[in-house]
Amino acid sequence: MYYAPVRALSQDDNSGTSLAEILGAFSYALDLTEGQPEGHSLRTCWIASQMAAAAGMTPTERRTIYYATLLKDLGCSSNAARIAEVYLADDRAFKHDFKLLPQGIGPTLRFVFAATGREEGLSVRTKAVLHILRNGSAIARELIQTRCTRGADIARQLRFPEEVANAIAALDEHWDGSGKPLGLQNHAIPTASQFALLGQIADVFHSVGGAQAAHDEVAARSGTWFDPAVVKLFQRVAAEDAFWAGLSDPLLEIRVRDLEPQEQRVAVDADYLDAIAAAFGAVIDAKSPFTGGHSTRVGDYAALVGGALGFAPEPVRELRRAAVLHDVGKLAVSSRILEKPGKLDEGEWDVMRNHAAQTTSILSRITPFRRMAAIAGAHHERLDGRGYPLGLDQLQIAREARIITVCDFYDALTADRPYRAAMPVDEALAVMESEVGRAIDGDCFGTLRDIVTGSPEAARPVSAP
Repeated sequence: MYYAPVRALSQDDNSGTSLAEILGAFSYALDLTEGQPEGHSLRTCWIASQMAAAAGMTPTERRTIYYATLLKDLGCSSNAARIAEVYLADDRAFKHDFKLLPQGIGPTLRFVFAATGREEGLSVRTKAVLHILRNGSAIARELIQTRCTRGADIARQLRFPEEVANAIAALDEHWDGSGKPLGLQNHAIPTASQFALLGQIADVFHSVGGAQAAHDEVAARSGTWFDPAVVKLFQRVAAEDAFWAGLSDPLLEIRVRDLEPQEQRVAVDADYLDAIAAAFGAVIDAKSPFTGGHSTRVGDYAALVGGALGFAPEPVRELRRAAVLHDVGKLAVSSRILEKPGKLDEGEWDVMRNHAAQTTSILSRITPFRRMAAIAGAHHERLDGRGYPLGLDQLQIAREARIITVCDFYDALTADRPYRAAMPVDEALAVMESEVGRAIDGDCFGTLRDIVTGSPEAARPVSAP
């Protein structure tokens, strides 16, 4: 049977912001990191939630399945740089194409041979492929373990119970024990993990081949990847046309939001919003080994500068969240670009510049962050109008955006990057001072300079609670 949402729907429904709404909107950022079409996580959650309702599961069980599925890719950014390094490939394209492989070592090997180092010379490609052949199992286990462990940790940071975290940790375990990283089998695998992985496979194959392709691929993995009973449940639910129509519903985001069990819904207060921003800041920073802690530090600096410039406590809090999330659009950028040690070519630079617009787009989906979305997305604008993505000038750039720009500039200079080592504080401040009035605001720069030179501790602020 097809299960409808628990209440009537309206595209303009803003009667309070739920956790489901906020995390459903953030799931679009996770789709970007996985190289999946927009709404993949929502569709996967729709599939798994329909199955959970059809199975008559309790509200607590359905909530576990709902959030474990919606947030299954929380750890996806943590192995992106490693995939780019090992396979010499665009991590997002690699992940997308890998999910479409049929079962078996043959298709996997053919894919690895074809995908590794396509743009590199023969000797470089050969060396990379030989390394993968010698260490393939260990590499795969490392990549999956990093992703699953990190995803579970972030779920805990988002205050979810262990059932949700454990389900995310076991996403890539298979019914016959052939999965990773622990090789769990049968009922040792959480039911929510099975539902999430099945929903993922169904959506990936449905997106490229339609309902029949999804049916066939899920059936082919019965008894290997999936519990045969779970496959039969999927087949029963997916037998109705309304099930597949729901996946292409323009109101899918709202429908998924309303599938969260009513009695299990959680209120989102200001403290929880801070925790959510911090958790997704960690997802952003995990994209690159060079950006660990960057989002948190920019948020901390921005809060200090905003407070010193006379902002009231609540605007400071909003500013800090926007600063923490300013780089969320980088989840759409390949690690091959982010980690490139040399100069970006024109096409790569276009992709990099687009991350600021992606930040605005992602945050605009989320009611509590909507007011600051354009602020966060303007952190590469310049006072002289030569910035991006919109080419705003000093008459158009808000003060909050100027603060984030200065803080981002400072932290980028004083941290290691693929193309240079971290600058000492005095050198970084000298570089920034030369850009006052052109790229950055003088008042914001002067305030930050006073903060970071006031004491040794101030140069690396401690995160706000």
